[in-house]
Amino acid sequence: MDTQHHPLISPACGTSRSLSSWHFGVPGRGPKVYLQASLHADELPGMLVLQHLRQRLQAAEVAGQLQGEVVLVPLANPIGLDQTWMQLQMGRFEMASGQNFNRHYPALATWVRESGHDVADQLGPDAQRNAHIIRQAMHAALQRHPPTTELDSLRHTLMGLACDADVVLDLHCDFEAVVHLYMEPECEAGLLPLARGLGAQAVLLARGTGGHCFDEVLSGVWWQLRESVALSHGADFVVTHPIPQGCLSSTVELRGQTDVNDALAAQDSQAIQTFLTHLGVLSGDANTSLPALQCQASPLAGSQYLLAPCSGVISYQKAPGDRVLPGDVVARVVNPLTGQSQDVCSDTDGVLYARHNLRWTTTGMELAKISGQNVRRLGPLLGP
Repeated sequence: MDTQHHPLISPACGTSRSLSSWHFGVPGRGPKVYLQASLHADELPGMLVLQHLRQRLQAAEVAGQLQGEVVLVPLANPIGLDQTWMQLQMGRFEMASGQNFNRHYPALATWVRESGHDVADQLGPDAQRNAHIIRQAMHAALQRHPPTTELDSLRHTLMGLACDADVVLDLHCDFEAVVHLYMEPECEAGLLPLARGLGAQAVLLARGTGGHCFDEVLSGVWWQLRESVALSHGADFVVTHPIPQGCLSSTVELRGQTDVNDALAAQDSQAIQTFLTHLGVLSGDANTSLPALQCQASPLAGSQYLLAPCSGVISYQKAPGDRVLPGDVVARVVNPLTGQSQDVCSDTDGVLYARHNLRWTTTGMELAKISGQNVRRLGPLLGP
């Protein structure tokens, strides 16, 4: 294992932070897989999972079982981890700018087509060679657009570590939740073995959510580039100059914020190790039997987000993982002054995959998320 440290831009005199990464295998030999944990710094399950996975990879390296390259970033957000207010971790938004740590990643598909640097001019008939050219172009584009703030340098560094990976897994969690995965439709077939191994109860598909999230920028550059080149050079050009789906990426939600223990981390790291074997990154039986998929993939735009109709105490009637039907009461909001309550009901058929961990709500607060097959929302699909 090779440990690397990547300094971030200092935001003020006398302060400095850095990002650390662990590297296994030989760069350029076999598939590359990149995993990071806790980009939202108050979402901790992935940190423990990567500790367990590191031990597994170290053993595999000693045994000569590594057939590809694996990069782990065990703490993807040192900025957010240092934002503590009265013992509460404020890890989702940077306090200096108010920006979400998992939004506003660079539009790589645009950067690699800038005047004088258009990657389309370098493409040929070999898809694998084109993938290599595009990955080089992404690294070059990052060099042409140096960061100017500490937050930008964090994003820039993470992009530089991950943009040439075949598979990218961004480990998150929700407030209270079952395992669920967000991914683009182009990634579904390649990542379903991971969803099976992790026991995911929701696989949520969206071709861009509008937020320029870390994972979707990395998978999106490939299909966006195909569409862009088809518009500028014609549909026949992308047939004779093929652009493969060079990256499969996903935001992996590892249950809820308090689901942090060695038993779950060992279980999840084993599932990831099995997936790495399936990819050919680790030697072994790639046909290891996997459990059946526990859900049918559904459009993220089909998810119902239940909002509180009033302020009060939350009494949940359904738990994460429960199947709900239209009309089912998911929560009751009780007014402690009047004793009156209002039911919050589902109007979709799906799985309640996440709910809030607070038990007091203000009016309009998001209480729960339910997967659904019918598109019900348009425009940006994630919050700020």
